Amino acid sequence: MSLTEMTIKDFTEKLGSDAPAPGGGSAAALSGALGAALVSMVCNLTAGKPKYAEHEPLVKKTLADSDDLKLKLLDAIQKDTDAFNTVMAAFGMPKGSDEEKASRSAAIQAAYKAAIASPQATAEYCLAVMKLAESLVGKSNVSAVSDLSVGAVQAYAGLKGAVANVKINLPFVKDAAYVAEKRAWIAQSEESAARLLQAAENGVAGQLLS
Repeated sequence: MSLTEMTIKDFTEKLGSDAPAPGGGSAAALSGALGAALVSMVCNLTAGKPKYAEHEPLVKKTLADSDDLKLKLLDAIQKDTDAFNTVMAAFGMPKGSDEEKASRSAAIQAAYKAAIASPQATAEYCLAVMKLAESLVGKSNVSAVSDLSVGAVQAYAGLKGAVANVKINLPFVKDAAYVAEKRAWIAQSEESAARLLQAAENGVAGQLLS
């Protein structure tokens, strides 16, 4: 059964078991998906309201984008676990001869890069969700402004979790240029996410206190 087909109870029980997967990468993707869903909810609570008519084009575009990101992040829940299983399968390859050792080593390196690509995609989707949330501050239903804040926080948590999964796999990759590129991406992503979170939370706080 796909992880996304499980009940919340079954998924969390499997997540909390001694099974190595699903793990933090799948949890990060789920967090991002929840953030995207909350952004969609805010859009649905805003669309068609005369009070926010001037922002209708933005709200409708944001709704389409957040729904799309939600689906991508739900898909990433399973993809992250599949990537981990690929790494385990590579380590299980035979290594009796020099040829087998070379094949196994190449497979391990490719698997680690796949295990990095999966959470990197999750992080990028989460960053996109944060941008959507921030763009709605002051332009969406004020009654749902707290949900907008939660959406941004969920997406931020997803990004940070996904980045952690990139970081833990990088030391095993022997391609120095690849590693340097990913480390630069990490720094840029974390900086952008922190800035967006602060902007969203500050904007929401202003509305909550008004």
